[in-house]
Amino acid sequence: MKTRAAVLRTGHGPFTIEELRVNEPRSDEVVVRMVAVGVCHTDLRPREIPAEQYGGPQVYGHEGAGVVEAVGDDVNSVAPGDHVVLSFAWCGDCPSCAATRPSYCYKLRDYNMSGARPDGSTCFTDADGKPVGSHFFGQSSFAELSVVAEKSVVKVDSSLELARLGPLGCGIQTGAGAVMNSLAVPEGASLVITGSGALGLSAVMAAQVVGAGQVVAVDRHQSRLDLARRYGASDVILSTGDPGDLAENILDVTGGGADFAFETTGNAAVVRAAYEGLTFVGTLGMAGVGGADVSFGFRSMVSGRTIQGVLEGDSVPTRFIPYLAELNTQGRFPYDELITTFPLEQINEAEAASTSGDAVKPVLLF
Repeated sequence: MKTRAAVLRTGHGPFTIEELRVNEPRSDEVVVRMVAVGVCHTDLRPREIPAEQYGGPQVYGHEGAGVVEAVGDDVNSVAPGDHVVLSFAWCGDCPSCAATRPSYCYKLRDYNMSGARPDGSTCFTDADGKPVGSHFFGQSSFAELSVVAEKSVVKVDSSLELARLGPLGCGIQTGAGAVMNSLAVPEGASLVITGSGALGLSAVMAAQVVGAGQVVAVDRHQSRLDLARRYGASDVILSTGDPGDLAENILDVTGGGADFAFETTGNAAVVRAAYEGLTFVGTLGMAGVGGADVSFGFRSMVSGRTIQGVLEGDSVPTRFIPYLAELNTQGRFPYDELITTFPLEQINEAEAASTSGDAVKPVLLF
């Protein structure tokens, strides 16, 4: 099989549209023809590492939605013609997977971020016969046709519009799941959300679904805060860049501290400010990924506050993704309004729009 795909050959170079050869699926794999795929910050993380450390070429993409073309001999969860959303991969055997917490799989890196299958093989080769990285988050969905791990596949109702379902596979389910699953924010509780991109705005929407009380959105762009207001934030804070000011602003707006905070920026100073803006028994959920260390004072740590990491919103994708899609159909979770579409050939323009903030959630269409 052959496919068009967006290939990143160097960490700081552009994506290039190339024709790749695609191997046949293994017994536990599915061939998916993509209809749409979201562009997430995680797809752009190679830009943040030294160029000499980049292990490409690689096909990224981990928020795919499409139609099943073929299945391996042992696949029984989907069949050709089924509509599917793609999410992260997991081993199924480790203690986390056994406890139905697959997003904390002990082999998460091997199955999602190694640039290959766990055994080191890839499903793509280029025009020169050289391997190209595949199976990013089990799917590598910046390709018109891809071989996908069965555990990454979620069957969805064929009446739903695939073009808007892709972002449910990672960013949207992470923001919503942080509120609904990880933090389990109860009705009436106060919540601060630092960062009002797709992740943070999904959390704002989810806060309305669970009936949270005061919802405070934080961002450095007024346009994002306007969106947060639109989707239910009761208060907003325009960040000045001073973490001391931010902590004080949160305490002032919440009247002494929030019950919960959800941190999406990965900025160490913002993490600390969100933590200091909690009540003495508040909980901070951290989904943003940064490169700096974060320190907390002993006195604040023994106050009763809790810090919790959040991966994929503690989601079991086969259950949570259809639930979010149903909420969207009901008009209660309008994440699709955040989407700006681009053809695959404009992936570099989509990246630029994501980086600049001109597009909250870019989605590539095939």
